[in-house]
Amino acid sequence: MSEKDKVAATAAGAESGSSVNTEYKQLPLPYSVDALEPAIDTATMEIHYGKHHKTYVDNLNGQIKNFPELAKLSIEDLQKQISKYNVAVRNNGGGHFNHSFFWECLAPSATAGEPSAELLKKINEDFGSFENFQTKFNDAATSRFGSGWAWLSVKDDGTLVVSSTPYQDNPLMDIAEQQGTPLLGLDVWEHAYYLKYQNRRADYTKAFWSVVNWNKVNERYADFLSA
Repeated sequence: MSEKDKVAATAAGAESGSSVNTEYKQLPLPYSVDALEPAIDTATMEIHYGKHHKTYVDNLNGQIKNFPELAKLSIEDLQKQISKYNVAVRNNGGGHFNHSFFWECLAPSATAGEPSAELLKKINEDFGSFENFQTKFNDAATSRFGSGWAWLSVKDDGTLVVSSTPYQDNPLMDIAEQQGTPLLGLDVWEHAYYLKYQNRRADYTKAFWSVVNWNKVNERYADFLSA
């Protein structure tokens, strides 16, 4: 397919409301690479976004020749049926989704907002207090052996749950031990923090709270409630 045909197909899919992708795209960061200083340093952001995330996208697109139907699956829908595919699709498809999700979990502290009254009420109901929730989330992040992620998700019954996943797995995946709609995620692969924090994952996790984009988390929770 020519580049002109790709553009036309993408436009047609957008107009019809379909989820057709001729390939997966890495969207621009919603802020500058130095915007999260000092919590997350510029060098880490440049490498994490520009190299690690880009590699996941490139490798996932490389799998379309093996699984042509991927060209018609949104990245979210791919997670929900990831068990159908090989390890390369699972790792790179998860890596693309997780990182795209993660960038939106972050914002400069001045614009990060705070939990909505509705979300805060639910956090207090399900965890006892916001502080208890943070402790549980921090524990999930710091106790994950090796590489992985910590998550706040909402289950189908509306209950909030904290979990962690290995490698590039996530709660949307049909193979996840704890499934749900993710609201907040933290990357605890070493490449996400080692340049600044070395082996001090707990310090990185603590700093993360200063740049959580609560406005986006609130939006995701409201979307779940209205679905």
